[in-house]
Amino acid sequence: MRRRLMNAYLSSVISISLVLLLVGVASMLLVNAKSVSDYFKENMQVTVMMKQNVSDEKALEFKERLEDERYIKSTTFISKEQGQRELAAQLGEDFLDVFETSPIPVSIDVTLAAEYVSADSLEMVRGEISESSLVDEVVYQRSLVDALNANLSRISFILGVFIALLLFISFVLINNTVRLNVFARRFTIHTMKLVGATRSFIRAPFLIQSAFQGLFAAFVAIIILIGLMFFVRSEFSQLFEIFRMDLLLIVIGIVIVSGLVICLVSTYFVVNKLISLRKDELYY
Repeated sequence: MRRRLMNAYLSSVISISLVLLLVGVASMLLVNAKSVSDYFKENMQVTVMMKQNVSDEKALEFKERLEDERYIKSTTFISKEQGQRELAAQLGEDFLDVFETSPIPVSIDVTLAAEYVSADSLEMVRGEISESSLVDEVVYQRSLVDALNANLSRISFILGVFIALLLFISFVLINNTVRLNVFARRFTIHTMKLVGATRSFIRAPFLIQSAFQGLFAAFVAIIILIGLMFFVRSEFSQLFEIFRMDLLLIVIGIVIVSGLVICLVSTYFVVNKLISLRKDELYY
């Protein structure tokens, strides 16, 4: 009998751990949603085209001034020679033969802070940069910005729905697992009720056991999750340019709280229901 109870307890813990692992993965995506959004936004560049008569020295001075602006994340100086090499790679080595002088100006590639990558903010940034007498034009792809923001909003919505659905499924699965575990001891609950035990007295040992079960299952899920993170880091290291590992503590907290809350709530309602059953109903 003891072995059967132990097997049932272990199978219950394993089932809850696997569900909490899914909760952990979903939570990792949720807490890193802003980091992922910022990563894509900060990889979109704005090109500042300088006037033809602007020397490299003046352009570099202007670049240093740009780096002090609140909306600038980073800048890259592109000399005339580098610009020519890049265009030659795209258009062919002889593309400049039709020009008497090189039409390629000095330019500066600018990466903006994520919060400024929106249509309104970009127009403000372009207006401020264009005020300089050294600047000929500020170029960026408006359609790309609109598409990026629209797709990120769509992805965030889909991710939110997916996580909400996953949490609901997790609650149902863990609730059913706990229900089966407690239901197997329904006759013990009935016996305690017959000798005059109060509802709170009957619930207490089940809630304590459920709390330990939830904690142990959460611990197992966290160990597996950390193992998966190290595997992903070794195989796909580029992902960790986006994901913030310091947020893993928040994910661990979510998994622990989810395991405790779902197990305790499920046990509370199941035990209450079993206490209310008549003797004849215990056999169905």
